[in-house]
Amino acid sequence: MFILTPTLRFLTANTANIRGKNAARMRFLCASLTLATLIACNNNKTETETLPPPQEAIEVQTPVEAITKESTNIAQNEEEGVSKELQNILEIYKYLHANPELSLLENKTADYLAQKLTALGFEVTQGVGGTGVVAVLENGEGKTLLIRADMDALPVKEQTNLDYASTIEMANAQGKVQPVMHACGHDIHMSVALGVAQRLATQKNTWRGRLLIVMQPAEEVGKGAKMMIEDGLFVRFARPDYNLALHTNSHLAAGEVGIVSGYALANVDSVNIHIHGVGGHGAYPQATKDPIILAAQIVMALQTIISREISPLDPAVITVGSIHGGHKHNIISDKVVLQLTLRSYSEKVRAQTIAAILRITEGLGRAAGMPEDKLPEVEVLDEFTPASFNDPKLAARVQANLTAKMGKERVLSLDPVMGGEDFGRFGQLEPKIPSLIFWLGAVTPEKMQNFREGYITLPSLHSPFFAPDPLPTLQTGIEAMHMSALDLFED
Repeated sequence: MFILTPTLRFLTANTANIRGKNAARMRFLCASLTLATLIACNNNKTETETLPPPQEAIEVQTPVEAITKESTNIAQNEEEGVSKELQNILEIYKYLHANPELSLLENKTADYLAQKLTALGFEVTQGVGGTGVVAVLENGEGKTLLIRADMDALPVKEQTNLDYASTIEMANAQGKVQPVMHACGHDIHMSVALGVAQRLATQKNTWRGRLLIVMQPAEEVGKGAKMMIEDGLFVRFARPDYNLALHTNSHLAAGEVGIVSGYALANVDSVNIHIHGVGGHGAYPQATKDPIILAAQIVMALQTIISREISPLDPAVITVGSIHGGHKHNIISDKVVLQLTLRSYSEKVRAQTIAAILRITEGLGRAAGMPEDKLPEVEVLDEFTPASFNDPKLAARVQANLTAKMGKERVLSLDPVMGGEDFGRFGQLEPKIPSLIFWLGAVTPEKMQNFREGYITLPSLHSPFFAPDPLPTLQTGIEAMHMSALDLFED
């Protein structure tokens, strides 16, 4: 029998955190101390000696080591002490995360969700606007509430190292095989919607009205909401009194929700500018019309739209994300293509921005001496995503209700962002339906603390490293959406 001294316990417990030459030195020191301790104890102990219970090892960790240990503990203990309801939703989440599908191709996902909703007693219709799923639960006279979740994933190769990480590859709509990952939290959104559907279906004595669970395709390409509306979402099924949705937030702690009143997410337009020129030898530029020079002038001039034409009080963004032109060092190309993303909130600013792009590109083309048939062409793609506007009265009501039930420290007022979400379409049809999309925190509190203190950076949405903390994220999402639904059904 021997005693581990506190010093020895400390060194032994922390050997795993040491690397390189220091590790060898530490192992030698531990071995030496162990031998010395054994000799001392054997010389001094008696047969009837009672030893005190060993103290817990002292842990000294850097923030990065703490995060690594925390992730391991989550993997080992996340299922302990979890309700049967939440355990079921967690398994659904893991399945959805491991089996993502690209936009417009969410067939297996739709089948899986439809089966789950049918088993809960919903009347389920598939194939609404492509692969969309609409599930209706009637429960007497009352308000009609729509809860929407998006189904599609992204062409991203996952690098989270989760044991349920996606290894899926699939052909996209153009036939190109790509890795696929739920890197924007849509797996969380679907799982939360199923969790709320389960609660409301099994607790029908707590509410009256009509519930629509809408599983929407193709959010990532800005088409799904439009497709479902055009396929009669509000005609074939009930027209809601309220629309609700949520979205994971990669910079908000799990257990928290965030509410934005008014504009929450932006208009999104994708624009291609085709710049023509007259190609030739790089040594004889005088015999050419260089489209790369013209492209550079256009890129710089576009920035003056925001700084000199749009009011400083109206948010707007013009980002040139891609320039393609030329193939060889000594050849002046005859074409350059610019790819832009435009962001705004109001329709007025959106229209003003597009009109200015048309005017500037055409004017610079003429200034460069281009003939009329070679002036730059501006192509606004059919990928427009309208701004998501949170009805202020609905936002205030939901925030007050959640604050009363969850506590003000967990229900935050947040600023709008320039990201895009086509959920906004559901609230734009006249007469407009009060709609709200709120943020759902997905980051462990420990990581948030280390982020605030500057020890780590956090992966953003669409990152191959984005991995929500599943249990508190799911639990908070279900609770917040369920409490909001019950409040709205009380009208």
